[in-house]
Amino acid sequence: MRRNVIETVMGAVVLVVAGMFLFFAYSGSTVRTVGGYELVARFERVDGIAVGSDVRISGIKVGTVTDNSLDPKSYLAIVKMSIKPTVQVPADTVAEIATEGLLGGRYLALVPGGDDQMLKPGGVIKFTQAPVDLTTLLGKFVFSAADSASKKSEQPK
Repeated sequence: MRRNVIETVMGAVVLVVAGMFLFFAYSGSTVRTVGGYELVARFERVDGIAVGSDVRISGIKVGTVTDNSLDPKSYLAIVKMSIKPTVQVPADTVAEIATEGLLGGRYLALVPGGDDQMLKPGGVIKFTQAPVDLTTLLGKFVFSAADSASKKSEQPK
């Protein structure tokens, strides 16, 4: 009987420590959405961008992706984002999907323009750039190198 009480107490201690760890990990992370005003952008493709993805300007997180959907008329991907209220985005800003590195995750990068007019809440970012597909580029490079090597070997000397 005494052994069961000790095991129960130890199990409770482990659960409390695990709960504290999760609390501190969540409170110290940047997983939470950023409160602020909403902007919209339309892309050909949004590979790797999901709800909760970062929105960054100059590498600094200024917002969060809040929704992805498909426009049934134009077949463009509609990305809604929440931007910090302290950050004003010029009307000629470019939204592009960037990667954190060769094998890193993707995020939405905003490249501010020089316009004096700022986007209002609910505004649309007109200039977008879809992500670069590295596997397609690598495939083109490999096959073009192989193709040029085979053409050189076929030329008479």
